[in-house]
Amino acid sequence: MSTPRNGEDQAREMARAVESGARQPRGRLAVAAIALLCLAWSAFQVAIAWDPIDAHIARVWHLAFAITLAYLLFPARHRPAPRWLRPLQRFGLFRDNRQRIPWVDILLALVAAAATLWIWWDYEEILWRAGLPEPQDIVLGIVLVVLLLEAARRTLGWALPILAALFLIYCFAGPWMPGLLRHRGVSLEILVNDMYLSDSGIFGVPLGVSVGFVFLFVLLGALLERAGAGKYFIDVAYSALGSLRGGPAKAAVFASGLTGSVSGSSIANTVTTGTFTIPLMKRVGLPPHKAAAVEVAASTNGQLMPPVMGAAAFIMAEIVGLPYLDVLRAAIIPALVAYIALFYVVHVEACKENVAVVPRSELPPFWSTLLRGLHYLVPLLMLIWFLVIMRRSPVASALLAIQATVVIMLVQRPILAYLTHRRMGAGAPLYRVLGQALLGGVGDVLRGMIGGARNMVAVGVATATAGIIVGVVSTTGLVGRFVNVIEVLSMGSLYLMLGLTALTCIILGMGLPTTANYIVMATLTAPVIVQLGGDMGLLIPVIAAHLFVFYFGILADDTPPVGLAAYAGAAIAQSPPLKTGVQSFSYDLRTAILPFVFVFNTELLMISGLDEAGRIIWQTDPVVIGWTFLTALLGLFALVSAIAGYAGSRCHRLERLLLLALALLLLRPDWLAEPTAAPAALVQIACLAAYGMLYLWQRRRAPRPA
Repeated sequence: MSTPRNGEDQAREMARAVESGARQPRGRLAVAAIALLCLAWSAFQVAIAWDPIDAHIARVWHLAFAITLAYLLFPARHRPAPRWLRPLQRFGLFRDNRQRIPWVDILLALVAAAATLWIWWDYEEILWRAGLPEPQDIVLGIVLVVLLLEAARRTLGWALPILAALFLIYCFAGPWMPGLLRHRGVSLEILVNDMYLSDSGIFGVPLGVSVGFVFLFVLLGALLERAGAGKYFIDVAYSALGSLRGGPAKAAVFASGLTGSVSGSSIANTVTTGTFTIPLMKRVGLPPHKAAAVEVAASTNGQLMPPVMGAAAFIMAEIVGLPYLDVLRAAIIPALVAYIALFYVVHVEACKENVAVVPRSELPPFWSTLLRGLHYLVPLLMLIWFLVIMRRSPVASALLAIQATVVIMLVQRPILAYLTHRRMGAGAPLYRVLGQALLGGVGDVLRGMIGGARNMVAVGVATATAGIIVGVVSTTGLVGRFVNVIEVLSMGSLYLMLGLTALTCIILGMGLPTTANYIVMATLTAPVIVQLGGDMGLLIPVIAAHLFVFYFGILADDTPPVGLAAYAGAAIAQSPPLKTGVQSFSYDLRTAILPFVFVFNTELLMISGLDEAGRIIWQTDPVVIGWTFLTALLGLFALVSAIAGYAGSRCHRLERLLLLALALLLLRPDWLAEPTAAPAALVQIACLAAYGMLYLWQRRRAPRPA
């Protein structure tokens, strides 16, 4: 059995392979070329954010950087060849390419970049012959689609490229499809024009959002991580919550919420915080699979937290047609309720497992830990201030936050060096110490820019590949046919329709990163909810439908058997991956219930209704908002207790059934209010009273702790 340290290394290797490339070349020329490409990409994105250029050209260059780096950073095989094939490596076959870049990958990178940049090179002529592709356009378009699918396979696995390939096949196979899915087919010229030359396919809205918003926020997260903010968040969470029952697990939830709010990856979040928190959870007595499951659930839910929401918030704003702040307004209460309920999950598990309490003497002092890194909060506070208070655009707010982070990275090393030199006295001259510290800060900034670009490779390739799916859907009118299929299968039941849509989101979302996951769900399944909901007599706001599919797409990250975040957490905890995935999904059942609630009760999204034109009427009464938040939170608490079988003490079967009923009525009081003509608030007050009495009764009979 491997040691825990080997488990951490395995998890980090898994995260690196998924996020920034499994290949770590040793050659100086290769390392320098990759670093220069990454720096050029980051500099290009910051430059066009300050001084925008034509949107289509920006998308072309964005994809050119992404697909080139995909072939340089991601080998065709992520694992070494089997032992029985290794003798053939002396002849150049089945060689391990994780530490070298073979000439084939260099050639593919150059061809993919050339096929992409052809649009920039011949842009004016392409505009003149819009809709009439020439032979070279068709050839280059086919080359780019094939190489893009291969780049997606390398960076994301098989799920997304197979899905995109099936959609492309559907374009040609339409005349031979069954009745509900039949269409008259699409010619090669039209398909190449839509996928390659226009802005409705590969270079469509998903890639545009990656260019305009996602890169800057991923770069901000990479710079903060390089500056030391990630470790600071973990230290603060551990020092504040470590002495509570299940303190390390609660610290994992808090730290993952902080890092996940600006991170775009469940897997990276799991590895970043899990390497510290999972061993601590195991040390105080939490079983390995539960320790990993807590971290996975917290990291997965981090993608639901504003302001970034796994970078999906910006895409959602573009697709739905709402201001970015309105998307955050709708998403904030469900995200907070889900996260606070996860604290309660951890507390219940700690009580059930009789987890030990970490002595305060073994924890770092809270105030000194908090104060020593307050400067890391400046970029985040600036981001929130300019976004929410000053009403600046996300691009301008992100640029200002990046600028503040760069200043912090440049000055923190010289300040520490000055204080150390003043305290120590003798040694090298002060100017030399400060110069070396300043160079170290510059190096941190450059490494942060390189890290941000490497983290964006998978996102850029994913959004471009997802653009193929979006383009096929718009070209063939697939959404209408998909609506018909779901309508037939749901047999007129609104709940069955939502259940089928949720299951579709989980299945299609397995193995996909957050951004691509949401794009696919928003294209295929969100329109189904809106249209069929209206046909069945329920007017569902578009933002509610998109948040519904977003939530279930995110849950695919820890759903067995493909949940990649569960595999990363299991590697650190040295627990069975399948068992870890099942446990983390059981923790996330409280999150899975929320979309079904806010589709029917839009007050949870701060939406009081729709006007005659279908526009959203936002809820502004703080009393109503506070009551909605409280009842939703306590409803999830009751649901967690019903699932875990523990509230004030261990529950009997009848008590679990009562808790389940109370949870459902707190979340959906209309089930009892409508038949009895009682006010919904009165039903919720009665349920809160019953829940409180049950909890106190269980506390009285609970055994006294030693």
